[in-house]
Amino acid sequence: MSDPTEANGTTGPAEAAGPAASGGGPGRHARVVLVDDHRMFRTGVQAEIGQTEQTGVEVVGEAADVDQAVTVITATRPEVVLLDVHLPGGGGVEVLRRCAPLMGDTEQPVRFLALSVSDAAEDVIGVIRGGARGYVTKTITGTDLVDSIFRVQEGDAVFSPRLAGFVLDAFASTDAPPVDEDLDRLTQREREVLRLIARGYAYKEIAKQLYISVKTVESHVSAVLRKLQLSNRHELTRWATARRLV
Repeated sequence: MSDPTEANGTTGPAEAAGPAASGGGPGRHARVVLVDDHRMFRTGVQAEIGQTEQTGVEVVGEAADVDQAVTVITATRPEVVLLDVHLPGGGGVEVLRRCAPLMGDTEQPVRFLALSVSDAAEDVIGVIRGGARGYVTKTITGTDLVDSIFRVQEGDAVFSPRLAGFVLDAFASTDAPPVDEDLDRLTQREREVLRLIARGYAYKEIAKQLYISVKTVESHVSAVLRKLQLSNRHELTRWATARRLV
């Protein structure tokens, strides 16, 4: 889904509970760009954290894909970018790659905080290697998200519980992770659906979690089964469990 970029658009977490009334603290201010391909999610985040007088967060732009993201980030030069991992046009890693000069600016660095539904190790490690300062999932509360924004602005690293372990394990090891050719056949979205199916989610629950239709979920499941040469979701669950993807 592609939305036009808006300099002062709408943004936000659908799962976050209650307005983040005081997460920013007195005197703190952060200019933020929101990058996510789901308009409803961005609208929720905007409502949750964008009350600048209360939170100290000013949402100065938003984007729905990689090209839009690079354009609006370059134009607005925010302190923090809330970045979804899976985006049309190459994903969050591509945004980080193309914005590397802005991250390296010593006077006015742009810092990135990944905000994603995915809690997969490869997604976390990928964006951290790309230069993001942290990674939080979309179950985060509004108050905690505001706090995370200011911590990243100040140069701290921020992670949702258990995700930091993925990064520590990855950077502690000198061995490259093995290539899984079967898994590499799947798109990022198909991997998300695969994990949720393997965790026992119903199609309707997956659709709600990923902000897609039930029909789209069914199409992704069919594609996964075909690519992996599996017959049903029980075989798929065993396959994912054997690879520790659940």
